[in-house]
Amino acid sequence: MAQGNFIDYVKIFCRSGKGGAGSMHFHRAKYVPKGGPDGGDGGRGGHIILQGNRNLWTLLHLKYQKHIFATNGGNGGESRSFGKDGEDKIIEVPLGTVCYDGDTGEYLCEVKEHGEKIILLKGGRGGLGNWNFRTATNQAPRYAQPGEPAIEKNIILQLKVLADVGLVGFPNAGKSTLLSVVSAAKPEIADYPFTTLTPQLGIVSYRDNRSFCMADIPGIIEGAAEGKGLGLRFLRHIERNAVLLFMVPADSEDIRRDYQILLSELEKYNPELLSKERVLAITKCDMLDEVMMTQMEKELPEDVRCVFISSVSGLGIERLKDMLWEELQKESNQVIEISHAPIDIKKIEKEEDTDTIDDEPQTIYLNEVEEEWDLEKYKGIGWDTQD
Repeated sequence: MAQGNFIDYVKIFCRSGKGGAGSMHFHRAKYVPKGGPDGGDGGRGGHIILQGNRNLWTLLHLKYQKHIFATNGGNGGESRSFGKDGEDKIIEVPLGTVCYDGDTGEYLCEVKEHGEKIILLKGGRGGLGNWNFRTATNQAPRYAQPGEPAIEKNIILQLKVLADVGLVGFPNAGKSTLLSVVSAAKPEIADYPFTTLTPQLGIVSYRDNRSFCMADIPGIIEGAAEGKGLGLRFLRHIERNAVLLFMVPADSEDIRRDYQILLSELEKYNPELLSKERVLAITKCDMLDEVMMTQMEKELPEDVRCVFISSVSGLGIERLKDMLWEELQKESNQVIEISHAPIDIKKIEKEEDTDTIDDEPQTIYLNEVEEEWDLEKYKGIGWDTQD
């Protein structure tokens, strides 16, 4: 999947349909001078519905669809004719999509299964016609109910990819290289930091035709919780992973310290991540011999299973697969549940706004830049200028 096509965050404006008004009508026919009330009920407004689709892997189809409206219900008619119900608007999303209130950041719902439908915004109920209000003492009611109003809400959709193993480490720790070796995924690999800008998924083959899914997320650095580097926006993709594979290179000055920094950043993002099973892989060990690895074992953390690996030479790869498979088979890892805390709207929108957007004419806001802009430079090339 091209990095530019992986969209895991969208903000849309949704509006359900309003209910149709009930009819205030009296039956009139030849030889029936006083036919009585016969106004019908209004139709229900359309719902906004989220539906899971396992054939979708990204929110790209919603990136440029910023407004989603359901249709209104029809008004009631004469002869107790009911108004037509509004058409529901179904939003198909990939499995693992979490929905938040776009104004408050409150968690609303989550789509986990294929075909699962969740009514996000209910359509307004149709009003009752005057036929419903007839009584023995009020045989000619001259009123009817209006339909209920529509519901409007800003909605944030976040995709949290489903994988068994999530890779956690600093930039250039060897995460993408490992994924390319153990699976058919082809992530970008280079000798500079932050080569991975979007999460990558790979299916890892195991013995007896078994397999599991591994997710590589962009590297995090110390202070990521405060927005340094790429921040913590991609950690949402490992919230449902059963096992976290921490990766620290063998040439690190202090492996124990680097491991604790990674744990600290995860705790700042979501403390529940620390309850997951963890494995620590010391990468780039093709430069080490048995004596050096034995000495390094004394400096490794005691509360986590460790393994020395090299994606280049294949050292320890099979043992790593065995350790991950053992962790995945534990009963405690069969059901992956995570409580979704409310999100900070201002913080997450600030992170998402750093993405490149290939929209039509852009607007330059002079009060948001530090340097002077030469307005003549941008005239005639489709750029709008605005104070």
